[in-house]
Amino acid sequence: MSQDTVTARDIVRSIPGIARRVPSVAKGLYYYGAKGPQKPLTLGRLIERNAARHGHRTAILYEDRSLTWREFDHWANQIANYLMSEGLTKGDAIAVFLENRPELLAVVAGAAKLGVACAMLNTSQKGKVLNHSINLIEPKMVIVGEELISSFDDIKSSLKLDHPQPFQILADTNTLNAFGEAPEGYTNMAAKVSSHRSDPPQVVNPPTMGDTAVYLFTSGTTGLPKAAPGSHRKFVKAYGGFGLMSLAMKPEDVLYCTLPLYHGTALLVCWGSVLAGGSALVMRRKFSATEFWSDVRYYQATTFGYVGELCRYLLNQPRSERDLQHNLTKMIGNGLRPSIWNEFKDRFGIETVAELYASSEGNIGFSNFFNMNNTVGFSTAPYKLVAFHDGTRDPVRDGKGFMQEVPKGEPGLLISEITKVWSFEGYTQKEATEKSILRDAFKKGDEWFNTGDVLKNIGCGHLQFVDRMGDTFRWKGENVSTNEVENIIDGSGLVEEAIVYGVEIPGTNGKAGMVTLVPQTDINQFEPDRLLSYLAENLPAYAVPVFVRVTDAIEKTGTFKYRKVDIQKLGYSLERDGDEVFALLPREKTYTRLTPKLKQQIDSGSVQF
Repeated sequence: MSQDTVTARDIVRSIPGIARRVPSVAKGLYYYGAKGPQKPLTLGRLIERNAARHGHRTAILYEDRSLTWREFDHWANQIANYLMSEGLTKGDAIAVFLENRPELLAVVAGAAKLGVACAMLNTSQKGKVLNHSINLIEPKMVIVGEELISSFDDIKSSLKLDHPQPFQILADTNTLNAFGEAPEGYTNMAAKVSSHRSDPPQVVNPPTMGDTAVYLFTSGTTGLPKAAPGSHRKFVKAYGGFGLMSLAMKPEDVLYCTLPLYHGTALLVCWGSVLAGGSALVMRRKFSATEFWSDVRYYQATTFGYVGELCRYLLNQPRSERDLQHNLTKMIGNGLRPSIWNEFKDRFGIETVAELYASSEGNIGFSNFFNMNNTVGFSTAPYKLVAFHDGTRDPVRDGKGFMQEVPKGEPGLLISEITKVWSFEGYTQKEATEKSILRDAFKKGDEWFNTGDVLKNIGCGHLQFVDRMGDTFRWKGENVSTNEVENIIDGSGLVEEAIVYGVEIPGTNGKAGMVTLVPQTDINQFEPDRLLSYLAENLPAYAVPVFVRVTDAIEKTGTFKYRKVDIQKLGYSLERDGDEVFALLPREKTYTRLTPKLKQQIDSGSVQF
């Protein structure tokens, strides 16, 4: 793990850059700190303001389409008026099942103007999981994109929604110009919307900042998804904290977003930042490493939204003399590993990395406001880093039942105090919300949100992400951080992707380290002992993976998160065709290819680790 620190001198050095954006910072503080759930400061109001101030400027770019802020606002008004004509009112919900395209944002904006919340369904979900997600919300309608109709049709008959026209479809085309045909059982939403006025809806009970604007779903990598309500306040905080304070977005800025808009980083952070600047958002259906820079140049993007894996994919592309020939100078997102942070900035000429820490359901966020390296920045929310029991989300309590803060520089479980200003909106499921709340942490009656994440203070209130709770394991009496081992493997130059975890070996205590990796070379040409030599030089012996699975691809969710639970369940088995598995046997100095016979010997305890 990187040992970077942030000092007062580092902060001072960053002041000239901050001074240049003082107006944005001051304005951002106002929105970031906005209080009062009854304030009429909502997503719809932010859009209307941009239509008034920057009406002629571009709001959305998608393929060959372009929409100004005024055009986008008028479209949202038509959708709002249509939904209102269908009887939807403040407090209702609709489910949105669309891939990244302008229709998605128009629906969210139109619904927001009424106080109708949009449940942003994960477009990779199918079957029982999709059914589960929709039923968590009990929406009045589901708005389905033609591109996803086959997935939705599989569960459509099992849904019982309380509306006479519950299933709305949007053709996979520019629905402002062409409506397409609606299959049987669906209402052609675009055709209906086109007949409504583009004036703002006349709402008797308008939404306020504390009302729910969207529902965001957990990825479901550790079980069925949970739905987290996100209020208009979250858009306002993203508007101020990310768009103004971190990025100083302006009308001439263009943010390129390939992240799925059912995810908070894209919807809240990226779009919220664009709203703050009156800027333009470039939408793309799917991320493409080979077309990324061509798009950036074509749209003259100045900013992009990322997760760490996208940056790795871009670094893995062949170097080009055009690597610095673009307008991109800013990036915002999360998960950029210290092992590639500087390399990415230097190779592509990035000046500002607005790394952040946040979660859809959480009440705390961190932002790299001072543009320091290898940090998620700082937060004004009340929080503490506390001692925790290894391998769990459980904090340590002393003899009086209270928690203990860890010393500066030591990893600790991040918990955030729940207050009127920093409220915890939780999940739609009460029991899931309760599990995330810690009570009587430092005094009787206090309440704290348990993030389940381990971070450390690297100086001047700046934190560095260490690990997700549960991504540590104990082997040979020592705690191993999967994040640390992954960072070391990243630096080997031998792999494109690597995910580290612990696996159980019968007859042993703890869990042995295992890595699933995609090599830089062909699977058959990969030399595991080259990796072993490198790991032996850079890791303590107990942290060197006992097992190595070499594969050509690692499955991920639609938000680029690894399906770690599925990979862990596979363990060191040989049942997946095409993979090679190696084991570092006791007292051996090279990896041995695993065979069915050797696996049986390990499982039976014949091999003593």
